[in-house]
Amino acid sequence: MKILVTGGAGFIGRWVVKKLLEKGLDVWVLDNLDNSREKNLEEFTNNPHFKGLTEGDIVSEETVSGLFEEHFDLCFHLAAQINVQESLDNPQKAYEVNVLGTYNILEQARKYGTKIILMGTCMVYDIADCSKAISETHPLKPASPYAGSKLASENLAESYYHGLGLPVVICRPFNTYGPFQKSNMEGGVVSIFIERALKGEKLSIFGDGTQTRDLLYVEDCADFLLKAAFHDGSEGETYNAGLGTDISVKDLALKIACGEDKVEFVTHHHPQSEIPKLVCDYSKAKEKLGWEPSTDLDTGIRLTREWIASNS
Repeated sequence: MKILVTGGAGFIGRWVVKKLLEKGLDVWVLDNLDNSREKNLEEFTNNPHFKGLTEGDIVSEETVSGLFEEHFDLCFHLAAQINVQESLDNPQKAYEVNVLGTYNILEQARKYGTKIILMGTCMVYDIADCSKAISETHPLKPASPYAGSKLASENLAESYYHGLGLPVVICRPFNTYGPFQKSNMEGGVVSIFIERALKGEKLSIFGDGTQTRDLLYVEDCADFLLKAAFHDGSEGETYNAGLGTDISVKDLALKIACGEDKVEFVTHHHPQSEIPKLVCDYSKAKEKLGWEPSTDLDTGIRLTREWIASNS
């Protein structure tokens, strides 16, 4: 098989690449390195199945069409504008990357019959009603241009499935963390907290810290994406993936910090997009794909801490 991973030099993308190479599959990567690092792919350089990184943008029709001349069997479409605050500051970029970029991928996939695994987001769900675990049938209500553009890309992909017969699977992992994630404000809460704890700095919590998150370890996320890709009958479906349990941000900080005196509470910089409770119902993925997470939170935090400490 020939497989393209857009955003393959990113945090989740490099894990997808790793697992595909371990299966002996030929992998190409397209990434503009805007929110990723070429260094993430260094360990695959000498692997004969790794066909290289094309530094380019999914917004460029010329770049995408040229790459698709390889006649890919499968495309993991992970490249996206992923930062909520950036989308609030610059909605145009979110639209161009997430909608127009996805359109470019879908159009080329249509020419060659390439199956698309589209990376969605749990941020498309209605955050005003999260009292119970969120399944794929939960009401949708994007609260930021990021979420809106991602939902638009999902709708576009679904239209290519229903209207044009393109095999498409939509995957919505919840908050993913682990090795290779950035630990600055573009990263996730786990990596940010660990980085600050290792430096002896205070862990800053937005609001009162009672908001909860469902935290999915990155290798479990990559396994989920591969299960969706290689399962017969997954086309046209949407799947959630998460740990299935949530933890408050305050309790997460206390778990990572070296004492309560290392935790502080600060004013939220975009409270309108805050989610009070977020926990995943992944029962559909378990039933249909045979997927469930295998890494508990304590183990995932330990593995992430070890990686950050050795790469600081």
